[in-house]
Amino acid sequence: MGASLLRLHFHDCFVLGCDASILLDDTASFTGEKTAGPNKGSVRGYEVIDTIKSQVESLCPGVVSCADIVAVAARDSVVALGGPTWTLQLGRRDSTTASLSTANSDLPGPTSDLSNLISRFSNKGFTTKEMVALSGTHTIGKARCTNFRNRIYNETNIDAAFATSKQKICPSTGGDDNLSDLDETTTVFDNVYFRNLKQKKGLLHSDQQLYNGGSTDSIVETYSTNSATFFSDVANAMIKMGNLSPLTGTNGEIRTDCKKINGS
Repeated sequence: MGASLLRLHFHDCFVLGCDASILLDDTASFTGEKTAGPNKGSVRGYEVIDTIKSQVESLCPGVVSCADIVAVAARDSVVALGGPTWTLQLGRRDSTTASLSTANSDLPGPTSDLSNLISRFSNKGFTTKEMVALSGTHTIGKARCTNFRNRIYNETNIDAAFATSKQKICPSTGGDDNLSDLDETTTVFDNVYFRNLKQKKGLLHSDQQLYNGGSTDSIVETYSTNSATFFSDVANAMIKMGNLSPLTGTNGEIRTDCKKINGS
């Protein structure tokens, strides 16, 4: 679940800040973010957060927010898979709102071009280098066929043998939910993702955009040969992401059940 828990944190923070808004279920009078295009059918780990929350609540009721749990779970997932650690600030509170429209508009997608990736991350205060470092978290996890089909059948900046091997997993029609590893060592947090990009083996269009004759090629070169630099940069970028617009003080609440607003 490591990669999914990391992605859950990212998709939370990029929409109204790190406030656990992504965890809220739809109700008759409330529309959450779970059905947004970037989330539906692909974000998972909700039940892991619920399990952690119930155990924390039994020991320490009303103190630890769902937003903090998501942030810690993301960090500890990276550590468990061999990646860097970072010091998290804690004290985020949970939202009483969510935004389906912001989830649909602000999250970058697998078909994003480099300029779109740069602007989406810049809108949240990230430099281009930080965007590349955070993209490197695709060193873990998998992607659905529907999100890389066009790349493996129609794009030319792709290693031919790599494309053929992925076509066996992902047919030209059907099999939308078939999964493929995002890099060659998908359960290890390392810099292989960047080495794969240099070989034209980026699985997603948005991945290969980082090494395609553009302004980010040199950053990919650095990370591909220096994993310590990548680890340091991605850890610092993760701290910055975890600090996006937190609710503090009397804003928000500490949810008892991460799926719903207190009293609802």
